[in-house]
Amino acid sequence: MRLIKSSIVLFATFILIFSLAACGKSEVQKVRVGEVTHSIFYAPQYVALSEGFFEEEGLEIDLQGTFGGDKTMTALLSDGIDIALVGSETSIYVYAQGATDPVINFAQLTQTDGTFLVSREKVENFSWDQLKGSTFLGQRKGGMPQMVGEFVLNKHGVDPQTDLELIQNIEFANIANAFASGTGDYVQLFEPTASIFEQEGKGHIVASFGKESGHVPYTTFMTKESYIKENKEVVEKFTRAIYKAQKWVETHSAKEVAESIAPYFEDTPIDLIETVVERYKEQGSFATDPILDEEEWNNLQTIMDDAGELPTDVEHGILVNTDIAESVISE
Repeated sequence: MRLIKSSIVLFATFILIFSLAACGKSEVQKVRVGEVTHSIFYAPQYVALSEGFFEEEGLEIDLQGTFGGDKTMTALLSDGIDIALVGSETSIYVYAQGATDPVINFAQLTQTDGTFLVSREKVENFSWDQLKGSTFLGQRKGGMPQMVGEFVLNKHGVDPQTDLELIQNIEFANIANAFASGTGDYVQLFEPTASIFEQEGKGHIVASFGKESGHVPYTTFMTKESYIKENKEVVEKFTRAIYKAQKWVETHSAKEVAESIAPYFEDTPIDLIETVVERYKEQGSFATDPILDEEEWNNLQTIMDDAGELPTDVEHGILVNTDIAESVISE
């Protein structure tokens, strides 16, 4: 009789363990994330992946390249992706078009511009007024890089419309190749391209747009309002994983960060990744928490307005949800 009871208890325990395992397995949820471009600038996102922070939260991330703000928004609005990593200006453009299901910024990843000014010739004692009379190969009109670029030029007394020849009709993916082929005296580039050009003697980094522009919600995670309502727990878990990664990046060296994200940049030498990470850490480009505050939001709209690209002024609370980030941080 005792043997039978023991067998029953053992069987029940097995069933319980199996059920819990099955239950845990079913809780893993796939989240499709579209990134506007693939860049070391987004290091905390790759740390969240490589260090298993998303996995700890029961999330499986399907990371997709959407390449361009307009394409990223199209993918999000058409349910091709669940969450977008893109500049906050895109949410304002969508809102201004009368969207019935607005796109909400819920977790900030980068807090400065991520581009650098690269000159074709080596420049001694660089000053911004040296751009006057030059040909400047900028970024796509209406995107954050171009708007920040114009904002910084104006800040230093250089009118991008009259003081230089501004080229901004080249596709994002082709800008670096255009400069390498001989177009422009100066170009605005992301890393690691800027450092690669410097190593190869194709250009020289002379200034940082991130240092000059101040804090701005340059790249944030956003999703449709309806997705947050229907998947609030998923968004909370996602934000928690990002916050863990942000603190990890903040407390680890550039070398350690480079080693963590290297699998996502197989064609980039590890020492170059480290150089780029150090540069971004030094200028405070990586947000240390996911909260997009009102001051940053207003700075964004000032930059958009100065560039003539702000379709309508939008209050912080309309397109920004800080409740989720604040809740995660307070845990």
